[in-house]
Amino acid sequence: MPRSTAPSNRHWLAYGYLALSMALAGSYVALSKPLVAALPVFLLAWLRFGIGGIAMAGWLRKPATEAPLTRHTKLLLFLESFLGNFLFSICMLFGVSMTSAVSAGVIMAAIPAVVALMSWVFLKETIGPRIWAAVACGALGIGLLALTRQAPSAASGSAHDGSRMLWGNLLVFGAVLCEAFYAVIGKKLTGAVSPKRISALINLCGFLLMTPLGFYTALQFDFAAVHASSWLLLVFYALAASVWTVWLWMTGTRHVPAAHAGVFTALLPVSAALVGVLLLGESLSGTQLLAFAIALAGVLLATLPGRQSATPIEPHV
Repeated sequence: MPRSTAPSNRHWLAYGYLALSMALAGSYVALSKPLVAALPVFLLAWLRFGIGGIAMAGWLRKPATEAPLTRHTKLLLFLESFLGNFLFSICMLFGVSMTSAVSAGVIMAAIPAVVALMSWVFLKETIGPRIWAAVACGALGIGLLALTRQAPSAASGSAHDGSRMLWGNLLVFGAVLCEAFYAVIGKKLTGAVSPKRISALINLCGFLLMTPLGFYTALQFDFAAVHASSWLLLVFYALAASVWTVWLWMTGTRHVPAAHAGVFTALLPVSAALVGVLLLGESLSGTQLLAFAIALAGVLLATLPGRQSATPIEPHV
């Protein structure tokens, strides 16, 4: 008897986890701009991992039902943290500080396509036409959003130095690659380790990797000069980046192929733009609303049931 391609309630819940994860990620990417102005990048990243580690201390313990970590799993955990936490934080925070938000948005629109390509290459997942159409919608919608925001800054004359902006764009693209590896490696990890323990382990690894740079920066920094509101924002940033988004993403990817999950990364720059409108006072035009609709249409293409054969929605072990 043919297997139904319609998502079950479990899969819809997984889609919700993925969407919320990327919505939170977009919000903390946008809100990291005032944090970068208040704290050096290495110190900011170090404090983020430290606060996240305190919040997840109880998640480090191995459940009785979970097998001991193999050498292969330990390597994947290290790569997940090194690429998805350590390098992503450095590339994104430095990149956003060196380039325009418009350029960053255009580059981030490539995340779903890169995730789909990597899941095809590394996980041998079958990528159907509808998923590629969903990827195209996400890239088109967010690219349109970024281009509509580019006009005002171009008219006013950007003060960005050309070479500095180029380096910033390259760093943001490096963050895109890190995010794609994070999605693909996370898919393989969820077959062997629980989402909570993955979140705690990769955060601990990120803290250890960032400690030399963060501690050195802390020795020369005047903490008294930081406003109380920045400390509160830092706590939100740390919990969102290290705890909530990681747990939501790892929980969602247990039941969704990496290529399908990658489409939800289109919500990251959409969320970042919405935070800019609602909290930072930016305007939203009709064209920008159209861009949001196109990007969200891509998510619907990836999640609604269809006639085509579905890729098995079970964890790849």
